[in-house]
Amino acid sequence: MRKKFSAFLFVLLVAASLVGAQQKVTIKFFHRWPMEPRFSFFNQVVAEFEKQNPDIKIEMDSVVNDAYKEKIRVLVSSNNVPDVFISWSDTFAYNLVKSGRVKVLNDMLAKDKAFADSFIASQVKPFTFDGKTYGMPLTIDGKVFVYNKDLVSRAGVTTMPKTFDDLLAMLQKIRGAGMNPPLLEGLADAWAISHYQGTMLQRYMPAEVLAKDYAEATGEFTNPGYKVVLERFQKLVDFMGPNATSLTHTEARNLFLAGRLPVIYLQLAEFAFIKAANVKFEWDYFNFPAFADGRGDPGTLTGAPEGFMMSNTSKNPEAAEKFYKFLLSRENAAKFVKDVGAPVAIKGAVNATNAYPALIEAVNLINSVTGSTPWFDNAVNIKVADAFMRGSQAVATKDKTIDQVLRDVQNAAKIVASEAKK
Repeated sequence: MRKKFSAFLFVLLVAASLVGAQQKVTIKFFHRWPMEPRFSFFNQVVAEFEKQNPDIKIEMDSVVNDAYKEKIRVLVSSNNVPDVFISWSDTFAYNLVKSGRVKVLNDMLAKDKAFADSFIASQVKPFTFDGKTYGMPLTIDGKVFVYNKDLVSRAGVTTMPKTFDDLLAMLQKIRGAGMNPPLLEGLADAWAISHYQGTMLQRYMPAEVLAKDYAEATGEFTNPGYKVVLERFQKLVDFMGPNATSLTHTEARNLFLAGRLPVIYLQLAEFAFIKAANVKFEWDYFNFPAFADGRGDPGTLTGAPEGFMMSNTSKNPEAAEKFYKFLLSRENAAKFVKDVGAPVAIKGAVNATNAYPALIEAVNLINSVTGSTPWFDNAVNIKVADAFMRGSQAVATKDKTIDQVLRDVQNAAKIVASEAKK
């Protein structure tokens, strides 16, 4: 009898385990950080979530930047949308939203006010279209000129530039002191070029012109101001030396970290690399200066939040929402700040216990500027952005003229406008 009972109990346990296994659901999570320290951070977050929720399995995948942009577009257009995925804001997010496969979060936010109110409101707006919110931000960022105070002072520079002409004069003075190049960008990375151009276009062009041209259905890019901006960008390129076109942004940044470069244009999130490198020099930063003849607002900061979206075709929407809120909890945001060293959009997550002074100042800067200018390659259709970025690479290598590049941009805009009107 005892043997029969034991056998019966064994069968029950096996059956229970099979039922448990059948009840376990899988959530697909896709992000763009297969590099440290963010890769380890997300691994730890996933492991902790699975520990707390043994009935949910997180299937995580990641590819870097440009590859991510292409892959997430393909996944969304083919109706193979990950349950939870990272997205840039503004136009990039909107183009995903147009697929009709991204979940509207309004109901979730209305039901969970504590979660909704935990975010800096201004950083949610770039994920909101026609009154519907499709994403919630994790990171916030901006772009500034960072300079090596030791090298710059050695060149006799005592005040930071207020205008673009001041910036050119500063770079000339540094170069005249024997430090060449005084400024460097990895022009092999097209996205790095877009960060310059987006800022310069915003500073120089009337806002109404950009609004018309950045809209897919009405973009023409025929205003003569575009040529002025590309010519002025080329003036900065002339200070970067002959090797800039063969370098990546990371390689240029490493030269700055090594104390061999006076000035570089960096994201606030990259301050973490400066801290991690334990640099032996003092450093500071300033916002991109104004154009004396510009018609844009010089008080804005180029940068935009990145955040998470959800699929509206998920087979397990409740589990996806649970993981989504866990990812964006104040506790995990604070851990992100500590482990990664980058600013976040969750209130109170950046503080004196987990952030270094420069990072706290960076968050204060983001909250104090007059507005935010999105990354150029997220603000316009990618075909137009590519024409600008690849064209600028060709100008830097002397393979194209600025006029040829602008014709390419205008042709791309015509194609985009034609597609938008179909």
